[in-house]
Amino acid sequence: MFPFKKSAKPEKKEPVPEESVVKSDLRDEPKNEASAKLSTAEDKSAEPEAAEIFENKNENEKGHGKENKNENEKGHGKENENSGEDSSKSSDIVFEAVDLSFSYPGGETVLKKINLKIYKGEYTIIAGLNGSGKSTFAYHLNALLRPTSGTMRVYGMDTKLNKHIPQIHRRVGIVFQNPYVQFVGNTVEEDIAFGPENLGLSRKEIRERVDNAMDAVRVRDLAFQDPSSLSGGEAQAAAIAGVLAMDPDCIVFDEVVSMLDYAAEERVTKIVDELRERGKTIVCITHEPKELLKADRVIFFEKGEVVFNGSAADYISSGKYRLPDIVKLMKRLREEGFDISESVWSPDKAADEIIAYFKTGNFESDLSKNDGQPREDD
Repeated sequence: MFPFKKSAKPEKKEPVPEESVVKSDLRDEPKNEASAKLSTAEDKSAEPEAAEIFENKNENEKGHGKENKNENEKGHGKENENSGEDSSKSSDIVFEAVDLSFSYPGGETVLKKINLKIYKGEYTIIAGLNGSGKSTFAYHLNALLRPTSGTMRVYGMDTKLNKHIPQIHRRVGIVFQNPYVQFVGNTVEEDIAFGPENLGLSRKEIRERVDNAMDAVRVRDLAFQDPSSLSGGEAQAAAIAGVLAMDPDCIVFDEVVSMLDYAAEERVTKIVDELRERGKTIVCITHEPKELLKADRVIFFEKGEVVFNGSAADYISSGKYRLPDIVKLMKRLREEGFDISESVWSPDKAADEIIAYFKTGNFESDLSKNDGQPREDD
């Protein structure tokens, strides 16, 4: 038989009063950040067919009018509130912050009147230096933290209302920077199965969810290993699988590659890219500028405020913020007179562009236009 950890099916509970302390609907006493992963489960009545859980739920999710969504979102992130907003566009809003401010108890204000929207199907990068408030904001996205003042709405639900918290946790999963704090099973397979098992799903449904999750992130060969024994990249992949098994509509990644070596980083990045292709709404928190190159939208935090909210192309062309190394290289080559595109941001494509340029034989003539002299700032 399938060796799941034996967990009692959740008892039917009375609705949680507004004034009571919010707890995960899957575990009575969440002891660490792992509870966030478990809370992303959907009600059984809302479950899709198990064989389709990792398919794109809506082929039209990616085409909801991204070309127009950034027009009013630049500057300090203050959105122009338009009472005549198109209803179909409004229904695509996943996260909406309105004058959101937050302070830790006894501390200074960490977030200052944040106003922004994130839409269904978007791949959003939230960037900023350490201490800029980006991770604190990320924890508001699935109500791990709630505003000191202002409002955060998740799929239209106000996070300040306790009655909405279980549903928010079911729809928004989060993967933390340190994956080891999310593990609750003795093996990778048990850990992935823990959440679906506590939903009271049939053994067949649990089996299919676990298999699909392991295949999606390629950790089937790790199924019977102790999660604490995994390498950094393997642990992050296993943590992602645990979230995927709950089938959330949106996944938030909080600096998931910051502690990984290059090979592990590539593995996790590929997983995130594949989830994006399946139509999941993805929010990645990072302080590495190179990660913004494939984003639909970049939101840049500085000292608790949003100082940029727009496309990756606009972010780069603004010249005001940290740029990925490959972008700086291509810009520099253009400035030196090399006839190559500076809009090529992928390292692999940049290499192809440079090699193709040298094969044209124009290198010497282009260099001579600049007299082969180094720039003054060299």
